[in-house]
Amino acid sequence: MKVIIIEDEALAARQLKAMVQECDESIEVVTLLDSVEASVAWLQANESPDLLLMDIELVDGQSFEIFNQIEVKSPVIFTTAYNEYAIQAFRVNSIDYLLKPIDEKALQRSLQKFKELKKLYGTTSDNSLSINELVNAIKQTKLPQTEYRERFLLKQGSRLVPIAVEDIAYFYSQERLTFVKTWDERSYVIDYTLDELECILNPSCFFRANRQIILCAKAVDKVHLHFNSRLKLDLKPATTEEVFISRDKSGEFRLWMGE
Repeated sequence: MKVIIIEDEALAARQLKAMVQECDESIEVVTLLDSVEASVAWLQANESPDLLLMDIELVDGQSFEIFNQIEVKSPVIFTTAYNEYAIQAFRVNSIDYLLKPIDEKALQRSLQKFKELKKLYGTTSDNSLSINELVNAIKQTKLPQTEYRERFLLKQGSRLVPIAVEDIAYFYSQERLTFVKTWDERSYVIDYTLDELECILNPSCFFRANRQIILCAKAVDKVHLHFNSRLKLDLKPATTEEVFISRDKSGEFRLWMGE
């Protein structure tokens, strides 16, 4: 079994590697990566490993950003010192979520869980097919009955303005701030990052188009086929910046829109 460790603390990465190999000597730790940028580059250039062990807080951002930039084709065991990311972790390819300092028995249970899932979905001569089937199964077994936000209380000068989710066309980031754009073309600052909003918004209603915007389906006015298999979106209300869907996310977006 081939494993990649994504961890920005060199000592923690080496300790985790040793712990993994103590749990199962047959596991090959292919490489250690320490950033979003390095992880995206490696995963684009190499065959997908059987499993990723991924810290959430990396030197150049949260590892969830990797999923926004490319299609991650491997199951993931997340490792973190924080417990507030659990819901977000289980909205991607997560098998398990381990809190630091990592207990060896907990790691063993996570690795065993992965092996049992992989055994359940079988192995084939085409290993990538087996991995894809496993990832699809993981994505279909998310946390049940997640409660999504229905409204926000937003500041406007000295006032607090209640805004229902159904009144929001999209959320966007600009100059390190996050904004809400409503259907009546008003903009409000909101004290959440887009990563945090992605955890608490209903994914059937809102889609993370890219690093700068989360949009409602009804806000999509037109979709244009663009260079290199990307999609260009015209939104309503209109945006000041052009909105693109990457090649890696275009298939997911088209399914979400009902293709």
